[in-house]
Amino acid sequence: MHDALAPLSVTPVTHSVPMAKNHRSDQSPATTASRLSPGTVLDRLASGPSRSARITHTEHLPPRAGRHAVWPDRIRSEVIAAVQACGIEHPWAHQALAAEHALDGDSVVVATGTASGKSLAYLVPVLSTLLDGAEAPNGRGATALYLAPTKALAADQCRSVKELSQPLGTAVRPAVYDGDTPFEEREWIRQYGNYVLTNPDMLHRGILPSHSRWSSFLKSLRYVVIDECHTYRGVFGSHVAQVLRRLRRLCARYGSSPVFLLASATSAEPAVAARRLTGLPVVEVADDASPRGELVFALWEPPLTELHGEKGAPVRRTATAETADLLTDLTVQGVRSVAFVRSRRGAELIAVIAQQKLAEVDRSLVRRVAAYRGGYLPEERRALERALHSGELLGLAATTALELGVDVSGLDAVVIAGYPGTRASLWQQAGRAGRSGQGALAVLVARDDPLDTFLVHHPEALFDQPVESTVLDPDNPYVLAPHLCAAAAELPLTEEDLELFGPACADVLPQLEAAKLLRRRTSAWHWTRRERAADLTDIRGTGGRPVQVVEAGTGRLLGTVDASAAHSTVHEGAAHLHQGRTYLVRSLDLEDSVALVEQADPPYSTVARDTTSISILETDTEVPWGTGRLCFGSVEVTNQVVSYLRRRLITGEVLGETKLDLPPRTLRTRAVWWTVTEDQLDEARIIPEILGGSLHAAEHASIGMLPLFATCDRWDIGGVSVPLHPDTLLPTVFVYDGHPGGAGFAERAFHTARAWLTATREAIASCECEAGCPSCIQSPKCGNGNDPLHKRGAIRLLTALLRGAPEEQPEQSS
Repeated sequence: MHDALAPLSVTPVTHSVPMAKNHRSDQSPATTASRLSPGTVLDRLASGPSRSARITHTEHLPPRAGRHAVWPDRIRSEVIAAVQACGIEHPWAHQALAAEHALDGDSVVVATGTASGKSLAYLVPVLSTLLDGAEAPNGRGATALYLAPTKALAADQCRSVKELSQPLGTAVRPAVYDGDTPFEEREWIRQYGNYVLTNPDMLHRGILPSHSRWSSFLKSLRYVVIDECHTYRGVFGSHVAQVLRRLRRLCARYGSSPVFLLASATSAEPAVAARRLTGLPVVEVADDASPRGELVFALWEPPLTELHGEKGAPVRRTATAETADLLTDLTVQGVRSVAFVRSRRGAELIAVIAQQKLAEVDRSLVRRVAAYRGGYLPEERRALERALHSGELLGLAATTALELGVDVSGLDAVVIAGYPGTRASLWQQAGRAGRSGQGALAVLVARDDPLDTFLVHHPEALFDQPVESTVLDPDNPYVLAPHLCAAAAELPLTEEDLELFGPACADVLPQLEAAKLLRRRTSAWHWTRRERAADLTDIRGTGGRPVQVVEAGTGRLLGTVDASAAHSTVHEGAAHLHQGRTYLVRSLDLEDSVALVEQADPPYSTVARDTTSISILETDTEVPWGTGRLCFGSVEVTNQVVSYLRRRLITGEVLGETKLDLPPRTLRTRAVWWTVTEDQLDEARIIPEILGGSLHAAEHASIGMLPLFATCDRWDIGGVSVPLHPDTLLPTVFVYDGHPGGAGFAERAFHTARAWLTATREAIASCECEAGCPSCIQSPKCGNGNDPLHKRGAIRLLTALLRGAPEEQPEQSS
């Protein structure tokens, strides 16, 4: 019963000349095939009556010429010469504009398409400034800090910087500083590195708590580069926003005020999101001047099978099986392709199936398809990237490890196995296809899911809408509190600091004092504990002690799972995936936070079932919707995992259900909810016998559709529907954030409720099933086994509710 959605907005994918190391010869084994137009490749994929019926829509995005400019005259000539030596004679207009803002001291966000040269837009002014600083008569000169969401991306960028800056000699000293950096290198980096590449986790736990050892670096800090900043959303983004405020506070202490340079995939209101992330005014550069070849984008819906799921609902062929077939066919055609898959196991599975099918056609093709995912060693990843560039590999089944910044642009086709959650990610992945000036093919294969089904039948929701706004909430008290403690441990917290951390400080500080975490002495708050304040929170988690996943036979620690997710992911009997291998959980010890697992290869996956109740703590806002009401506020959710299902891997067929005995958990969070009255029920012809099923079906579908309006995944949110709720005394549907304190998703749902619930109604009404299926109203996580559900009742109920919706919904403040 958990699903989610995000805001809309996007510029179509762009393709440009990347940094020189990405230029490659077209004299590869795939050259002849790749000369085929993307339309011809698609026609071949769709040949045959059963195949052609699977394409629900084809969008043609025309080619676009690039617009050049000149670098600002303040850029050092040595830097321009180094860029030209890489084969880039002139910048695109957006690169030159971003560099101009950076040199003027304006924080700037570059929000343009994939392969549009965002890296160069910030690297050129940074390198020029570092070169100026190297000639300073005293001190270490200027420094710059680069933040990436993943260690792999920071390592890739470090290699790019070293290649580009090689002609500049020792004036630029790039170095990666993360958890993998050898201890003996760290002191050198602190003392001499002037372009340090790291991630928010290391900044939070390593650099800021040890700021005195970084004093000379922070004193000279001129630029902070935040790459792929659209990934900082929800709770993770809210944590990163507070980490950046702690960084700014320490910089001010050492006498610096760095300029922030942000790079983002195309997004709605990028300057607004960047301001919420950094706490600073940010200039927006979003007019993409890079060239783009023709892009043919097909929406592909797998056919119904003869199998039946819960309550006899029809089941579609899986996106995994369909994508494996498409990757096979593209490889046979000699088309260089990547299939993007949401899970590591899915990537491995698609590669294996494609290899098996290729063996039946030509055994020499088997070695030309591989999987690419997180968990591989760096040398393995680089070997795969080189093989793909050279044409030795024709097909790759990849997770999003390949989506963020890793240089594999220049492919001929991309297949996306299931909507990736946001339009920003969709265009990011599709943008991996296309060479300079040449056409490309992208295919979105729908999963058996309400949102995917809606999108392949409503292409305007993808192609006529902008990409999403980035949703984050730095004022979330569950996020703010541990960062106030960490800040006080770094330097005593003063009244003047409170403005930096936001208005919620006034409510949170007294609570921290009462908990004896902070103590006020004279004019400042001090950290009172011996332990490290930075360890109070994991910025990627949701609080609580992580559960350690331990291999039973060897005692080897495989990894950890967030406490909030442990009940549903590592319960006894769960199939747990780790680095491509499947383990079965033998036991879960909640007291010691340990899950014992053993390696296995079950022919099924597991899905936890839960029951949920909800109470309203406070209503912040409410709006009349006819005689009903739409509300937003704080709630307390009580959830208990009660059983799990075993589902066959390929078909999703339910093999059985096993009961569990786990304690309930409570969550205080934010929610949107709507009520209906007797008059609206009469209007919708909802009799008492179908009321519960109608509300339940509307709840499931609305959760499935929310990721279209909020930058969330359906697993980030939850829902509850009640025929008579004790707090409202009316039939009520709740959708809530699955994170303590909220993550901004429910708030976004409240402000886009008319469009969100209209899309929900349309998704249910347009589904071709008779009584409800996974494509419309069935949920993969329903604690009640998708019972009761009433499809037609949900349509009539939403119709009556929307009839009373106001024309104008209050917009969310920025």
